[in-house]
Amino acid sequence: MPLRLLAAVAVLLLQFLPVAEAWAVGASAYPAVPQQHLIDPAELFSRASAVELERRLKELQADHIEARLVTVQRLDYGLDLEALGQQLLDRWATASSDDSAQLILLIDSQTNMAAVVASDTLLDQLPESLLRNTADRTMAIPMRLGSRYRQASLDALDRLTAVLAGGEDPGPPLEQVIVPVESNIPTKEETASSNGFTWIIVLLAVGTVVPMLTWWVFSR
Repeated sequence: MPLRLLAAVAVLLLQFLPVAEAWAVGASAYPAVPQQHLIDPAELFSRASAVELERRLKELQADHIEARLVTVQRLDYGLDLEALGQQLLDRWATASSDDSAQLILLIDSQTNMAAVVASDTLLDQLPESLLRNTADRTMAIPMRLGSRYRQASLDALDRLTAVLAGGEDPGPPLEQVIVPVESNIPTKEETASSNGFTWIIVLLAVGTVVPMLTWWVFSR
């Protein structure tokens, strides 16, 4: 009986392990030599957005920068998004046939987190503090406000491109603050603190006592 039970457990494990591995993603899950600048296995972008982003990423080739945007469905256990980016930098730099620098933007669709990594040759223009802030603020804010992946990606590219062109860092977008709309309807607290209820009692009392006094006077 124990042997049969162990065999059944083993079968179940063999059935579920491949599924778990298929969900998890590491650098080896991506092509060794990418043909596209947008790599979107998580399918976060529409066809029109994909075309737009592919064009924007390809424009950086004029500055000898291979820029790519990578989406992730689920990371390998113990691997964070920035570490995956570093692995992809090494993987793609080795496969590159020229001396172009590498710039990679990553989006984790499961956590709505982002990361931006770059080759060492780009860190003079794009310091790590800028890359981290671009991921944590420029990309994270639109994603938190409704999974706006296209806007997050374009805002990040706009910011990084501006700095690469020698301009000032435009910084992250301003967070939207929801201002409550004023209402003429009193709140429960305002109603409780007002003396309107007292006036209602007084008017009801007057409306009851005055007719009774009038009847008593004229009935005598």
